[in-house]
Amino acid sequence: MPGTNLTRNEAQERAALLDVHHYAVDLDLTVSDTEFASTTVVRFSSNQAGASTFADLVEAREPKIWLNGTEIDASAYEDHRIALTALVEGENELRVETRLPYSRTGEGLHRFVDPADDRVYLYTQFEVPDARRVYATFEQPDLKATFTFTIDAPSGWTVVSNSPTPEPTSVRDGVDRWAFAETKRMSTYITALIAGEYETITHTYKGEYGTIPLGIQVRKSLREHVDADEIFEITKQGFGFFEGAFEMGYPFGKYDQAFVPEYNMGAMENAGAVTYRDEYIFRSRQTHAAYESRANTILHEMAHMWFGDLVTMKWWDDLWLNESFAEFASHHAEVNATKYTGAWTGFTNQRKNWAYRQDQLPSTHPIAADNYDLHAVEANFDGITYAKGASTLKQLVAWVGEKDFFAGLRAYFAKHAYGNTELKDLLAELETASGRELTTWAQEWLQTSGVNTLRPRFVVDASGGFTSFAVEQTAIEAYPTLRRHRIAIGLYDYTDAGLVRRTRVETDIEGALTEVDALIGQKQPDLVLLNDDDLTYAKIRLDEQSLQTLTTSIADIDDSLARALCWGAAWDMLRDAELPARQFVPIVLAGVGTESDLTAVQTLLRQGASAVSLFSAPDNRDALAAQWEQGVRALLDAAAPGSDHQLAFVRAYAGAAESDDAIAYVKGLLDGSVTPEGLAVDTDLRWTLVAGLARAGAFGDAEIDAELARDNTISGQENASGARAGRPDAAAKEVAWDAVVVRDDLPNETQRSIARAFQQPGQAELLQPYVDRYLETARTVIEKGVWRASEILESFFPRANPSAENLATIDAWLAAEVDLDATTRRYVSEGRSDLARALAAQERDAAV
Repeated sequence: MPGTNLTRNEAQERAALLDVHHYAVDLDLTVSDTEFASTTVVRFSSNQAGASTFADLVEAREPKIWLNGTEIDASAYEDHRIALTALVEGENELRVETRLPYSRTGEGLHRFVDPADDRVYLYTQFEVPDARRVYATFEQPDLKATFTFTIDAPSGWTVVSNSPTPEPTSVRDGVDRWAFAETKRMSTYITALIAGEYETITHTYKGEYGTIPLGIQVRKSLREHVDADEIFEITKQGFGFFEGAFEMGYPFGKYDQAFVPEYNMGAMENAGAVTYRDEYIFRSRQTHAAYESRANTILHEMAHMWFGDLVTMKWWDDLWLNESFAEFASHHAEVNATKYTGAWTGFTNQRKNWAYRQDQLPSTHPIAADNYDLHAVEANFDGITYAKGASTLKQLVAWVGEKDFFAGLRAYFAKHAYGNTELKDLLAELETASGRELTTWAQEWLQTSGVNTLRPRFVVDASGGFTSFAVEQTAIEAYPTLRRHRIAIGLYDYTDAGLVRRTRVETDIEGALTEVDALIGQKQPDLVLLNDDDLTYAKIRLDEQSLQTLTTSIADIDDSLARALCWGAAWDMLRDAELPARQFVPIVLAGVGTESDLTAVQTLLRQGASAVSLFSAPDNRDALAAQWEQGVRALLDAAAPGSDHQLAFVRAYAGAAESDDAIAYVKGLLDGSVTPEGLAVDTDLRWTLVAGLARAGAFGDAEIDAELARDNTISGQENASGARAGRPDAAAKEVAWDAVVVRDDLPNETQRSIARAFQQPGQAELLQPYVDRYLETARTVIEKGVWRASEILESFFPRANPSAENLATIDAWLAAEVDLDATTRRYVSEGRSDLARALAAQERDAAV
């Protein structure tokens, strides 16, 4: 039985048969607190008389169905599909009336009641296949159509969809109707509805192609925290950049941006009605990195308006191209059009590390993955799809040239507007624009898995000059592809201004060893940096002298992107058991205090903590933990009052606090007896401190309850739930397990907060009984749905306290469970890989 799955073959057969013209969707949101009424009329044509196909509809209650005016027996609806038989050649009409449940999992039409004021908020999330939870659909991206939405909702609500919001008319006492104008042609997954007691802030963008009305929707309880000027500034800068770069006006008329609660994703590119998780509305002071990250998300979704919404993939095989392009374009726009000019440094420090990790897991896959069905698609929203793909596009831009790259894009948008494409369609336009053959490039970069490693190989004469210089490229045995890389090589010397680049050579790398004659005769520098400027996607290694330079003087490198590459090399070497944790931690402590990229600061503090808890040898761990705790405290004390560094270090210190002195200090921050100059201990920071104290066993339910009384919002409730789950207490762990794994009544974001706090380093004995319980649950957890199952499988995996015993248990279980679904096998195998990597790094640390 297909259930909610859909195969690529089924989609291709349906697309070959049908042409969908229009959906008329009527929703009544006043039925009850648990369900809504949905009526769909779909006009479509069939090219065969008497043919059969199916429409999609999930969890319909007592549906009534008519095909071409004739009512169909209810038995036609089975297993979330509506069987359609005896189609007429030419025009057909399907009408479906039903009731559908509101979601509490963030899929379909999610309903949320704000505990701050009991106001109601709804929003849709349809990617990948969840429009069918709200109306009857042909749920695949290449069956585009136009849409008209008519919404009945309580009077006074805000109602937003893909078309401009019309003036409502009264239906009956207390109920109004919003009849939206017809949309442009689009795929079902980018249609949208946002409805409820939202407040809207409006603005306009005036550009070369006309005026675009702008809106921000937000819960009333968050309205006071909205920095609308900043959000609108980034929005307008984005439109100016993209309309200019693409030489095409924004295609969907108006642009709303709704910040919604309990959201599973970062954001979603619904055409003209983007949704974001409302944690992007900052209730408390944040570092520069948080604003840079939000700006990137805003630009990412905007890039999709052209690449994804206007021109859409035929099938989810090209999901990577959607997301990789938006990832590349958002960073490119940030650097060229906003104040966040260091965005590529942030990308290297964070997003690219995500890609490298994902690409070294057993679940790695080609960028252009074989998404043979929807289950495969849902498993491939990962670091390869986003960050490796974006890195590869950055390499492609270097390969063909930026001018020709954008010329090809412009031709692609013009030719395929409102249509569907495959990768070959884009490559054809890029080849025409650049004159470079890209088929073999695509094969080696997009259709293979794994990451290459680049190492410098050189000989130095008695005077210190290179007599030979080459770049060695390697790949692991399982994924042996050696790729062509366009890279820069930087030579850095100590000067009065720090470590400064003396020479830069750009060259093509191909095969196992590439000679770089341009460097012969150059004096050996203090630092040889491969892939300078981060042009390609590859791990890099440092020669012995360069590693020594990094160990003592990484903070002296004058360029933030060069530092990011060095930070990344050190982290890779730690994870690959080439650099011991006892050497990595001092590197972080020596350089993070003066690191200018705040994304790097956050990433490094997280990596330093992981080096202590996961990658250090057990016999060394207590001493290294004390060194880390004391080092972070010294950084905190030395940070400029009121600076972003000060805020980042106090957060890290709360997570590192184990000693009596550290715990007393964190408690003092909470009760006001400790008052560092310039530090505002606001709502979000208080929760960080509470979570740290709870993890250390210094706070219990009473203290957490007291903090919740100060902040009885949904965010407060989520933070309190996470703090309780992190406590080193058997009863707290049992409550957390029951709340997420057993019960189904908690909101998705609350469950996520609990799940992500459950596994804590240093709680091995307490967590050991949950290893077998986890594996027993894993056998059937997919029945809870992909989102919940993924969270449980990832967050409850026993990776926080690595042991050889648990690794052996996991290996035996994976070998015995031959019939696991793909999602479960993926997450358990990834966790197994993390365990093995941590144990290997611990052995390296013990051997030093």
